[in-house]
Amino acid sequence: MPPTVGTNVLGRKVLYLPSFFTYAKYIVQVDGKIGLFRGLSPRLMSNALSTVTRGSMKKVFPPDEIEQVSNKDDMKTSLRKVVKETSYEMMMQCVSRMLAHPLHVISMRCMVQFVGREAKYSGVLSSIGKIFKEEGFLGFFVGLIPHLLGDVVFLWGCNLLAHFINAYLVDDSVSDSPGGLGNDQNPGSQFSQALAIRSYTKFVMGIAVSMLTYPFLLVGDLMAVNNCGLQAGLPPYSPVFKSWIHCWKYLSMQGQLFRGSSLLFRRVSSGSSFALE
Repeated sequence: MPPTVGTNVLGRKVLYLPSFFTYAKYIVQVDGKIGLFRGLSPRLMSNALSTVTRGSMKKVFPPDEIEQVSNKDDMKTSLRKVVKETSYEMMMQCVSRMLAHPLHVISMRCMVQFVGREAKYSGVLSSIGKIFKEEGFLGFFVGLIPHLLGDVVFLWGCNLLAHFINAYLVDDSVSDSPGGLGNDQNPGSQFSQALAIRSYTKFVMGIAVSMLTYPFLLVGDLMAVNNCGLQAGLPPYSPVFKSWIHCWKYLSMQGQLFRGSSLLFRRVSSGSSFALE
């Protein structure tokens, strides 16, 4: 859908892409409400397989062997525990991502068929047969590398940032009482405040890091549908990319590495181009 002219906070005219609700309304008009659930079956199967994989790996490699970070640890010991815990999480995430990725590819292709009104990918089993026949075994893993890199960067970035913030910025000696009572007068106050801050640090860091790693998710999804025989993955809707690095460079030049990250106010970048009918 083409962008529309709007105004920013300064009153200047700018181009805005359709919002989530505009696209949803258009899909309902064309396909009905069922159109909003394209690709749902393989996505649910992908999530279920990922959950089962992680559960099975926890049984084979019990997390009980991972030492939990406590307030009594010194900086060197606590960092070692965080690295060990993050490595464990990374192993589980990478294995579950690899096993579930073929279903994610099928889900993405079922979704983008809306653009060209195609019906090439209609079911999970038939889609598996088509992909294997046309692209071979590697066709199930297109776009996997940027997804894995995004997962790794997210886990390490989130855990390490949360650790250093909790270790160096959260002061255990600061009281949250109105009168600023010291350790002798209100010893539980300082502990409860520091504990509350630390409990939210990882959550906040997760949101921040996920925004920074969004381009990996975008590139991986674009590669999953690129040059697969669907109109949405071919010119003029999309160039044919040689690799995910080529895709990344193209989006970077176009200023579109974060396209789709906002549901409402989506300004058109200065380097963007659109195929208008």
